[in-house]
Amino acid sequence: MTQLLHRFLARGDALARLQDHATRLRRLQRTLETGLPPQLTGQCQVANLKDGTLSVSARGGAAAVRLRQILPSLIEHFVRAGDAVQTIKVKVAAPEQAVWRAPVSERQLSSTAKEGLARFAQSLPADAPLREALERLVRRSRD
Repeated sequence: MTQLLHRFLARGDALARLQDHATRLRRLQRTLETGLPPQLTGQCQVANLKDGTLSVSARGGAAAVRLRQILPSLIEHFVRAGDAVQTIKVKVAAPEQAVWRAPVSERQLSSTAKEGLARFAQSLPADAPLREALERLVRRSRD
């Protein structure tokens, strides 16, 4: 599969340039990770390289401030690694939104309550929505 993808990407000039740029960005990301202090590892991501300006996105304002503080040494690190980085532009990435999920509530019913609800559910018509809900409550509840 990987070989097929490489063959496809190597066919056109535009795709070949895109593949070269992606490879360069991956290499720059590895260089960035080796030049960052441990607390910033995983917090910064190479976004682009254009005309000697490396764009780096930081997760949150605190990481961006810390990254801006070490820019001169980071540029030296890239130059020593053989990359043509003249300036670094730091951008703050939008924080990832956590998906809120309602907590699963545990239903606790005494055995007497379960028996009473089950009897009441049995007295309701078979197609009644309340009967279905009560039977589900009895099934899912713990003693």
